[in-house]
Amino acid sequence: MKILVIGGGGREHALCWKLRQSPRVTKIFCAPGNAGTEAIGRNVPIAITDIEALARFAKEEGIGLTVVGPDDALAAGIVDLFESRGLRIFGPTKAGARFESSKAFAKRFMERHGIPTARFGEFTESAEAHLFCQKMKYPIVIKADGLALGKGVVIAENADAAAKAIYRMMEQRQFGDAGRRVVIEEFLTGEECSLHALIDGRNYAMFPSAQDHKRALDGDQGLNTGGMGAYSPAPVLTPELERQAREQVLEPFVRGLAADGLVFKGLLYPGLMVTPEGLKVLEFNCRFGDPEAQVYLPRLETDLVDVLEAVIDGRLAGYPLEWRDEAAVCVVMASGGYPGDYAKGKEITGIDTTENDVIVLTPPRMRVGRWRIEPAESDAIVFHAGTKRVDGRLATAGGRVLGVTALGADVRAAREKAYAAVEKIHFEGAQYRRDIAAKALRG
Repeated sequence: MKILVIGGGGREHALCWKLRQSPRVTKIFCAPGNAGTEAIGRNVPIAITDIEALARFAKEEGIGLTVVGPDDALAAGIVDLFESRGLRIFGPTKAGARFESSKAFAKRFMERHGIPTARFGEFTESAEAHLFCQKMKYPIVIKADGLALGKGVVIAENADAAAKAIYRMMEQRQFGDAGRRVVIEEFLTGEECSLHALIDGRNYAMFPSAQDHKRALDGDQGLNTGGMGAYSPAPVLTPELERQAREQVLEPFVRGLAADGLVFKGLLYPGLMVTPEGLKVLEFNCRFGDPEAQVYLPRLETDLVDVLEAVIDGRLAGYPLEWRDEAAVCVVMASGGYPGDYAKGKEITGIDTTENDVIVLTPPRMRVGRWRIEPAESDAIVFHAGTKRVDGRLATAGGRVLGVTALGADVRAAREKAYAAVEKIHFEGAQYRRDIAAKALRG
């Protein structure tokens, strides 16, 4: 089977890497891909939102399964188009992707079906938004309704900050049409964690716990980013909270789909806040998290191709997902200045030259006819995000550059291995957090 993965970041490299382990896969394509994905298969220079060109390529190449990484391709209706052309594709339709592409749609769904979330209001007129803010206790959260590359959320500490955020979103159109409607909600306190679950429209299969680190600097300081690292499992999601996640989030979600006549087949990723009152959903995402995928996929034992096809075909009920006992930790190495302005084209060294210590498993080592993860004690798995080849050399090409991931007997061991690998990789201006997974080691 030929596989096409849509996207070009660390999540997509991890997906390509995991899918290539399946004995059913003969060739991997990634559009547009990066320097890591080109070592696994073939990169295709097609933009992720050029869904017509992607569909033509899939048809002409005889692609057996397409896997969508980023949210904007889903919001553009890539699944609808592929299905209309008789092409198999993993991900929700444009209607299903509204759970991520419209925060107001998602909040109304949660309100209707009793899924715990923050108190909120939605507005298309700035005057009404300002009046609502006057009734709220600060800080408050102001969100552009649509997709804004992860930048459309403002935590306003006071009325002045709220007024400025509303003006920028709704009047200046800082995020274009994404800010035509805004959602304003109460600020939740607690600890965030990530939840992933496959959903085939009627059934779900929940992943182990994980925790992402969104802020750029240690101690959860600095600006929000796409994610500076992750680890799994995350102790914050206790067995009791896992029960709450099933009973108060996933089961009502599936029931709500049926009640509203909605179809959702794909990966649901609710961002959760563990509050003193229990779990609350911050937002819904409709695709694998990044960098969560970089810790989930190395732990997954089950053939990913089989799993994704079970979702597409509605065969997820009772489907066994098997996971490695080891913990996984991913540390993101980013360009200097990220998430603000940053330079590109900086040479990356230390990956191929320290083969015994840092292994780029692209492709993974072959063992008994099956592609497997086989890291030695000191190995790390380096997932490429913003990278490219320039005159044969590896160079930076984005804000988040690499996701250095390691497995270990527990979080502490995995963390030590990941950071040992990070120390061996170099590029000018490299920045990374030094406290990834530190929360898991407390107490």
